[in-house]
Amino acid sequence: MLRCASGFATFCFRDAPAKRHICSGRYTKARREIRMVEKMQYKEIIRKLESMSDQKIVEDMVRFGINPKNAYGISMPNLRKIAREMGKNHLLAQELWSSGVHEARILASVIDEPKMVTVKQMENWVKDFDSWDVCDQCCGDLCDKTEFAYQKAMEWSKRDEEFVKRAGFVLMAKLALHDKKAEDKAFLTFLPIIKRESIDDRNFVKKAVNWALRQIGKRNVDLNIAAVETAKEIQKMDSRSAKWIAADALRELTSEAVQQRLR
Repeated sequence: MLRCASGFATFCFRDAPAKRHICSGRYTKARREIRMVEKMQYKEIIRKLESMSDQKIVEDMVRFGINPKNAYGISMPNLRKIAREMGKNHLLAQELWSSGVHEARILASVIDEPKMVTVKQMENWVKDFDSWDVCDQCCGDLCDKTEFAYQKAMEWSKRDEEFVKRAGFVLMAKLALHDKKAEDKAFLTFLPIIKRESIDDRNFVKKAVNWALRQIGKRNVDLNIAAVETAKEIQKMDSRSAKWIAADALRELTSEAVQQRLR
């Protein structure tokens, strides 16, 4: 066992047998030791989060529409600093998420390892979303980097739960922003879904639908043309939320600033 500069206990994986068949007894013991260290880390991290609690930030969270339940009130820069000190750790991320603590869940999404995330984990976590910031951070720090991101964006967009549906469209926005290698057809597939769900007038859903449309339209010239055309179609729909989504998207996507950047 080692201790990093930040003081968090860490386990050196090279101390564990690399292959299970070498010695199953030693491997099992090593795994138990790893779990024990993770439990120790978890307790240290929760204590650290508690010590950093700030009631003023909790009050600010409420003003920004963030659910303050189980929240300590810690800024995102401070959470990212803790995450850098900890490094990536998939199993520890599971412990932190299971705590139910607002900031611990955000921290979990930052330190988790996308390649180790399963569909089951994504489904379990998305059901726990109860605030837009946890939803957005988890989608942008973890879910959009998994191999299931495009699949879940489409699936979740059909769901009724407010934050699950929001997650589907946040994923679309984050993929448009982060996945530099994706072809246009991946995002063209999202546009009919955006149009379909633009009549949902729930605040956290319609803002995510709008975000996805705008982000796709800012990716390149061809997608801008397609997104503007989709926005114009949405604008004709008999729905207040659809008209707001379309007007806001058209304002940005046809702006001189966006058009110049895409040329």
